[in-house]
Amino acid sequence: MDIRRLDLLRELAERGSVTAVAEATGRTPSAVSQQLKVLEREAGMPLTERVGRGVVLTSAGQALARSATEVAIALERASALWDEFRNHPSGEVTLLTFPTVGATLLPQVLTDLRAVTGLVVRATDLDPELAEFPDLANEYDIVLAHTMPGELPWGGRGLRALPLLTEPLDVGLPAGHRLANRALVTPADVVGETWLGVPSGYPFERILHAIEQATTGRIEISQRFSDMRIVEAFIQAGHGIALVPRYTSGALPEGIVLKPLRGVASVRQIFALVRPDVAERLAVRTVLEVIVDRAARLEQAYGHPSRGTPAEPPGEAAAAT
Repeated sequence: MDIRRLDLLRELAERGSVTAVAEATGRTPSAVSQQLKVLEREAGMPLTERVGRGVVLTSAGQALARSATEVAIALERASALWDEFRNHPSGEVTLLTFPTVGATLLPQVLTDLRAVTGLVVRATDLDPELAEFPDLANEYDIVLAHTMPGELPWGGRGLRALPLLTEPLDVGLPAGHRLANRALVTPADVVGETWLGVPSGYPFERILHAIEQATTGRIEISQRFSDMRIVEAFIQAGHGIALVPRYTSGALPEGIVLKPLRGVASVRQIFALVRPDVAERLAVRTVLEVIVDRAARLEQAYGHPSRGTPAEPPGEAAAAT
């Protein structure tokens, strides 16, 4: 069987439609369908069947798609061994990040990788909903994703998930707020405040729901933003309070303080998602090693209960990152 046709079957299993496979591989839907028909003749049995206006894999197609994944992993592993033999992790690695971790980690990561001749990282940012992260791993070699504890939207998708950070989410307050001198705050302290929220479906919203459940109160959300810089500007102007990432929000504007939230789980987990075949590439492994190292340094630099009252800049350890 032709490896390229096997790869199309694998793409169909992951993307769910011939049109999506065509878009991802730079082919027309007709060309993809023709190649799949050739693969069916080579296999000697139906691999797809029509359901409505689309096609789905038969049980034989699903089994062969799993084998195609194993073949892709083996090919990448062989290529990686050759790269290791040459000690040359060259090539292009595409990376998708969400904004806060991208601003905090990626500049240092790319600086560290400058010394690797022939290795090029193409990075871009997006802040999708949780359920969208797994699909993005089909478009990018590495996807930096975040989720709430106990929720793994990429579970069962066959992706490799490399844990990077468990990051506390503190309550951001104006420096003159009535709670600004507290060492920490509880759900009862903040449930009656005016909140700045995130778009519906974004992870932080679950913590606000937990605050309501812990107090039987109701949170009032005045504005919703996905951009943390806008959230911080609104906090600074006294338009509400908000959940703010402790490690990856960067240097806070003057006049904002962060307070740990006790009484509900207020953390997020940050992972690097990679397809198993892509994870075999030496260039990808090299980038991941640097990301893991920089994430560990970041956690060590900010590994204290809060950033002070009022907000204080990171110390020398953080500056060294």
